[in-house]
Amino acid sequence: MDLSSINPVLLLASLIVAATPILVAAIGELVVERAGVLNLGVEGMMITGAICGFAVAVETGSPALGFLAAAAGGAALSGLFAALTQFALANQVASGLALTLFGLGLSSLMGQGYVGVKPPATPRLDIPLLGDIPVLGRVVFGHDLVVYLGLALVVVVWAWLKFTRAGLVLRAVGENHDAAHALGYKVVRLRLLAIGFGGACAGLGGAYISLVRVPQWTEGMTAGAGWIALALVVFASWKPGRVLLGAWLFGGVTVLQLNLQAAGIAIPVEYLSMSPYLITILVLVIMSADRSRAPASLGRIFHASG
Repeated sequence: MDLSSINPVLLLASLIVAATPILVAAIGELVVERAGVLNLGVEGMMITGAICGFAVAVETGSPALGFLAAAAGGAALSGLFAALTQFALANQVASGLALTLFGLGLSSLMGQGYVGVKPPATPRLDIPLLGDIPVLGRVVFGHDLVVYLGLALVVVVWAWLKFTRAGLVLRAVGENHDAAHALGYKVVRLRLLAIGFGGACAGLGGAYISLVRVPQWTEGMTAGAGWIALALVVFASWKPGRVLLGAWLFGGVTVLQLNLQAAGIAIPVEYLSMSPYLITILVLVIMSADRSRAPASLGRIFHASG
């Protein structure tokens, strides 16, 4: 075992990269749940975004178009969930689980011709001067655009929910959709927009895994990232800032276990591999003592009576 081989600067930089797909997907799901909708199909939307983004990036040679296609693919799949839950008034839990199974099967079918194919590299942003700062420059300023997009989403969603009228209306819909409807707010329209945004974020997060985090296509490569994103929303008590902290925690544990494997630590690989998920469960148990509660209308079916 040689722990001196672990570079802390590279460890921190890798942490941010590992956290990005979960962070982006979780922020999208947070908006969906603040609107009172429980979408358990995040895993399905992420894996669909992963193959849509990968396929388009490979065929066009443009990672940017790949990420756009991934967002569109995730949003399209979320549209199926929206149709089932907002118009057919189907059970949200069952619909979300079905969406995950559908997404896993669809991605497997779409990805048959892309196994072993290498995607075009996603360029990093070269920020003058800032990137040359010792330690901090390598950790914070040496990443691609999607990393900074994820961080910007945290700030934008926080400010939007807290300070804008539209954010207040969305929160009101999530707390009491009947009262919001009585006040004249378009509950279904707002929820459709929230579901579409959540799907686009999940697709973008999935594409980040297949184009940057693990630049290849493998069936089922999201490996539970969508479920972790769902757990992070609960861990965060539906607050964007806590989602960021939770994503960094999970990303840190994931990267650390990979480095410990490389250092030859005398612990079975299986235990190290499941450590990020065990840590997530432990954090959820600890955070369950928090008195913050979920939106009151979360998961409830809305039917406009007039």
